[in-house]
Amino acid sequence: MTARIDHAVTSGTFSLDGETFDVDNNVWVVGDDHECVIIDAPHDPKAILDLVGDRKLKAIVCTHGHDDHVRFAPEVAEASGAPILLNPEDRVLWDMTHPDRQPDGDLTDGQVIEVGGTQLEVIATPGHAPGAVCLFARELGVLFSGDTLFEGGPGATGRSYSDRPTIEQSIREKLFSLGDDVVVKTGHGPDTTIGAEKQGDWV
Repeated sequence: MTARIDHAVTSGTFSLDGETFDVDNNVWVVGDDHECVIIDAPHDPKAILDLVGDRKLKAIVCTHGHDDHVRFAPEVAEASGAPILLNPEDRVLWDMTHPDRQPDGDLTDGQVIEVGGTQLEVIATPGHAPGAVCLFARELGVLFSGDTLFEGGPGATGRSYSDRPTIEQSIREKLFSLGDDVVVKTGHGPDTTIGAEKQGDWV
């Protein structure tokens, strides 16, 4: 069965440190015609579930715990029966949004999530958030980077629980070695490639 990557853009807000901003988030659904996983569950659970359709949802994988990436994860989990997976290093952020609902399982560096014949390798990339992760579909040549790497460079580090030197180290040591042709599908905005981001002013 051919691998599928389905995509939607949802709109809502991001809140941290007493400020709230309007944001558009990418939602990625990876799998085949029978089963899939969701990468992040930000705004608009109906739009997210519409991407899944009648397929079996195996997991809701959270790239990190910021509210604009996890706000509707419990609602999507309840509707689908799928477990929510999060790196426990990001529980400090998750708990700000969902103090009464724990994730169902952990994400760990090197873990492999198999779905629809595709393997998603979990890569721990702290910096934007303590437990931020990326998901690498090696066979597809695709990296789902969450808010770690964007077109134009690293994700933001101006708020609590983030650190610029740490995110730069994560990208250099964990992502730049994946291959220049790897397509980066981000948490916000357009795709880029590893090769393009190696040419950034910050490198």
